[in-house]
Amino acid sequence: QVQLVESGGGLVQAGGSLRLSCAASGLTFSIYGMGWFRQAPGKEREFVAAISRNVSTYYSDSVKGRFTISRDNAKNTMYLQMNSLKPGDTAVFSCAVGSRTLTTPEYTYWGQGTRVTVSS
Repeated sequence: QVQLVESGGGLVQAGGSLRLSCAASGLTFSIYGMGWFRQAPGKEREFVAAISRNVSTYYSDSVKGRFTISRDNAKNTMYLQMNSLKPGDTAVFSCAVGSRTLTTPEYTYWGQGTRVTVSS
């Protein structure tokens, strides 16, 4: 079975950094595009960043210049390096695998998420 497990979330002060990881199993990791989404309390899930099978990257305007998405196919792991965090980044971050469009939520597989809380 396909499993996606996020880790690396936590509590951080504004201006700080976190690195999220998404470890995948049960699939051929290298052939899939994948991405990160987040959902804040009382808000809809929104796109954060994505990376294609060819390592093209895409970012929402709100995180561009602060976040970096990457992947290590040998480790079956995707990462999201988050710098200069703001209180508005507070959300549950989920990884997703398998999409034609990458920046929309129509992914095949989802992890359960890791919580990020940014204090002011």
